[in-house]
Amino acid sequence: MAAKYHVRSISLPSRSHPTTVRVEEELSRLQSWESISSASTSDSICRGLSGLEELYDCVDDLLQMASTQQLLSQHQQEKCMDELLDGSVKLLDICGITRDFMLQVKEHVFALQSALRRRRGDSSIETSTANYTSFSKKMKKDAKKLISQLKQADIKIGSSQLLEQDQHLAAVIRVLRQVCAKNMSIFQSLLVFLAVPVSKSNKWSLVSKLMHKGVVACESQADLKGHELDGVNSALSSLSKSSEVEKIQIAHLKLEALEVCIEGLESGLESVFRRLIKTRASLLNIISQ
Repeated sequence: MAAKYHVRSISLPSRSHPTTVRVEEELSRLQSWESISSASTSDSICRGLSGLEELYDCVDDLLQMASTQQLLSQHQQEKCMDELLDGSVKLLDICGITRDFMLQVKEHVFALQSALRRRRGDSSIETSTANYTSFSKKMKKDAKKLISQLKQADIKIGSSQLLEQDQHLAAVIRVLRQVCAKNMSIFQSLLVFLAVPVSKSNKWSLVSKLMHKGVVACESQADLKGHELDGVNSALSSLSKSSEVEKIQIAHLKLEALEVCIEGLESGLESVFRRLIKTRASLLNIISQ
């Protein structure tokens, strides 16, 4: 993908264990997908979210195993367990906030579509455009803050060492950490998707700043083309200069494309959110035994 999340390597034994094989296979599939995805498009992010759903289904199977539950329960006081729980909270928070972004974008899209249907001579077009522009700026600012939070969360995941522990425990903790890191990577790609679309004059400036912070690396400015949010911004900017029928029709098409894009992302986030809740509940149940 164009947006790569810089996940630190975790100093744990790399030896596998029969109970973690399915999770490792799904992680490998996601890694392969990420390595060949050259752009942070809405389609690629939706595929990433779909991959996370399958990954968490495998994690759930792992956590439902009696052997895994007994193992983690015996080591519930380990710092690594606190790290996993803290990571799950951060992922839930960011997923919830991003879902709210999706809902708000849809509301603004509907308002703009309604205003455009009234066509020229109606001040609601200007009002709706101004409201959308204001929201869009705030969303980009908030998304960049969340990217920084993800980076800090990654530093905490895997900060503790597992010394002289058995292979099974090391394998389980390793894959759970990797699942958390992969989730952060895909959420970061989505947040970059929301944060990057700005005016052509400073679009690449934002990416450069994020690169300088070690948060994101983009392969080329061409990767940003075909961006649904950017398409709407361009169409609305064109409308502000002239509300010709053709430009109104183009704006409608761009808004429809954005609506489809947001519905896909929203659906994926909803599915991942449910699985995150389930995974956290399973971990809490295990350590309370």
